[in-house]
Amino acid sequence: MSYFVELVDHRLARLLTPARRDWLRSPRTLLLGFFGLHLLFLFALLPTILTGRVLGDLPLYRVWAEQALANGVWQGIDVEWVYPIGAIVPIVLADAAGPLLYQLLWFVMTGALNAAAIGILTDWGRDRAGYRAAWFWLAFSLLLSPVGLLRLEGLSAPLVIMGLVLVARRPVLAAALLTAATWIKVWPAAVLLAVVAASRRRVSVVVTGGVITAGIAGAVWAAGGLRFLTGFVTMQSDRALQLEAPVTTPWVWLAAMGQHGTTIYQNHAIATREVSGPGAGFVAAAMTPLMFLVIAGIFVLLLLALRRSRDNAQLVLLGALALVTTFVVLNKVGSPQYMLWIAPVVAVGVAHDWVVWRVPAYLTIVIGGLTTLIFPIFYLPLVHGDAGAILLLTVRNALLVVLLGWSVLALWRTAFASSPASVSGVSAPERVAWPHADATSLRGDPATRGRIGR
Repeated sequence: MSYFVELVDHRLARLLTPARRDWLRSPRTLLLGFFGLHLLFLFALLPTILTGRVLGDLPLYRVWAEQALANGVWQGIDVEWVYPIGAIVPIVLADAAGPLLYQLLWFVMTGALNAAAIGILTDWGRDRAGYRAAWFWLAFSLLLSPVGLLRLEGLSAPLVIMGLVLVARRPVLAAALLTAATWIKVWPAAVLLAVVAASRRRVSVVVTGGVITAGIAGAVWAAGGLRFLTGFVTMQSDRALQLEAPVTTPWVWLAAMGQHGTTIYQNHAIATREVSGPGAGFVAAAMTPLMFLVIAGIFVLLLLALRRSRDNAQLVLLGALALVTTFVVLNKVGSPQYMLWIAPVVAVGVAHDWVVWRVPAYLTIVIGGLTTLIFPIFYLPLVHGDAGAILLLTVRNALLVVLLGWSVLALWRTAFASSPASVSGVSAPERVAWPHADATSLRGDPATRGRIGR
C-alpha cells in the first residue's frame, strides 16, 4: 500500500505547484469552493424544492414531523422509535415553514452545519493545515451527496467534526456537540468513547455529556415517554443481515450464484433489502456481541497506548477511527450513509497531521466514490445479483476492512512499538520526505499545529 500512497502523493505534488497550493489555501478560494458546491447541490434539488417533494429518507422524516405537529403523536415519546430522541429536533425543525418547504429547510440546516464545520476546521481561515482538511470534507461531501443531503448523518457528521476540533480548547462545548450528535444518531458515541479514553479533557467531557443526557432523559420522562427512551436500541436487535453490510458479502455472492436457500429479499416493514441463507441468522445474531467485544478490545488498546503516546490528540483520532470503523465493519446493518461516520474523523486527522492520515484519507475518498456507485447508481443491478455491482460492493467492503486494520495497527504500534516515533507506521524520515512539500504544508503552521484534541 505504501507504494501506491507514495505514487498518489507524487502525482498530487506535481499537479499542485506551490502557486496552486497557495491558491487553495486562500480563504477566498475556500469560500468560493464551499458556496459553489452548495449552489450545485441546490440546483440539483431545485426541481424537488419547487414542487414541494422530498427525496431519500426525508419523506419519512416529514411524515413524522407532520404527525407530531398536526396530530400530537411524537416519535420516541408517544411511540417506540428507531432513532434516539434527539433526532426529532431537526426532523420537526425542518417542517417549521410547512411541509412544502421541508426539502429546502433540510438543505439549509445541512449547509449551515457544513459551513460551521469548515470554519472550525480552518480556525476561521487562520489555520493553514485546516485547509487541506476542509477541501477533503468538501470533496467527500460531493461524493456522498446522494445520501449526505438526505439523511440525519448529514447533520450529525459536521457536529462531530466541530466536537473533535474543539476538544482541546473548549471541552465543554465539544462535549455538548458530540453528545447532541449522539442523541441524533448513535454512532458519535464511538467518538465520545475515544475522547473519554485518551483525551486530557475527559472529566469535562464526561460531566458535560452526563448532564446533557440527564436533561434529555428528564425531558422525555416529563413528556411521558421514558419507556421509549432506549427503544432505538431494542428496535435494531432483531434485524437480519442487510444487503450492503460487509459481513453480508459472502451471502450476496451465494445468492447471485443461485445457492439453494440463499436469497436477497425486500423487508417491507423497514423498507430495506436483506439477505437470508444458511448460517445467516446465526451470524446476524452474533454480530452485535462481536462488535461490542471488539470495541472493548480497542478501548483497552487505547488505554495501553495512552501510557506511551506523545500526542494525545493523535491517539484520540486513531481511537475514534478504529471504533467508528468497527461500528461499520461489524454491523449487520449496512447503509451508504454509514460512510459519513468515518469521514469526519479522517477530516480532523488530516488537519492534525497529513502525512500520518494520508492513507485513511485516500482510502476514504475511494470508499466514498464506490459507495455512491453502489447506491444509488448500481443499486438495482446489485439487488438482482449483477456480478459487476457485487464486485463493486466487495471491493468497497474490503477497503473498509483495510481501513479498520490500519487504525487498529496504528494503535497497536503506539502501544507496543519499541520507539514512540513509529506511531501509525510512519517513521520520522518518511514524515519529511513527501515530494515537493515543505514542513508547513505537511504539518500546518507551527503556531497552530497540534491544537486539535490535546
